[in-house]
Amino acid sequence: MHQYHTETHVESSEIIADIVIGMSDGLTVPFALAAGLSGAVNSNSILLTAGIAEIVAGCVAMGLGGYLAGKTEQDHYESELKREYMEVEKFREKEIEEVKEIFAAYGIDENGQNMLATQLAKDKTKWVDFMMKFELGLEKPNANRARNSALTIGIAYGVGGLLPLSAYVFTNNPQDGVILSAAITSFCLFVFGYFKSKVTGQEPIRGALKVTAIGLIAASAAFLIAKWVS
Repeated sequence: MHQYHTETHVESSEIIADIVIGMSDGLTVPFALAAGLSGAVNSNSILLTAGIAEIVAGCVAMGLGGYLAGKTEQDHYESELKREYMEVEKFREKEIEEVKEIFAAYGIDENGQNMLATQLAKDKTKWVDFMMKFELGLEKPNANRARNSALTIGIAYGVGGLLPLSAYVFTNNPQDGVILSAAITSFCLFVFGYFKSKVTGQEPIRGALKVTAIGLIAASAAFLIAKWVS
């Protein structure tokens, strides 16, 4: 009787990473800002206005940061790709020796190294692709990476920011709002950490507690700064 093994790997790791960046910041920064201002103003409408303004600015700033990071990654890859094509063209023998060294590191004997390097060098495109992956450790980035990253981070930040801010819609004053906001933020951080850990193959409860603790520490630091400035 044959047993079939199904491999489970995390897919769309770039999207998950962008959601984590956007959501974690979105849950903590607007909460901390509103909480810091809650001791300085007596109107929830003022806090909501300031909070929404911060969320809009944060979405734009975080999205732009994600776009620039994705564009930089793509530009770096293209630059190294051009250099690698030049090297296999002008320094063919040296590049073949580098291929052999890579195979040697995997335990391939000299005959195997010569055979594999010779075969690989027959196709320049595949040869360069091999060197990009195994010599430089670079994977070709998605052509839409910068745009997708900007949208994912920006949207995640906006969604995360609206959750703690919603507390001030359902309360009559900033003092009650900050208590409810803290409870919502803690709950959301725990749930977010739980599912993030589950998706990435970590122990869910431990991951949830870690994300919650880190988020609350970050929020507390931002709260103290906002309180001091206000």
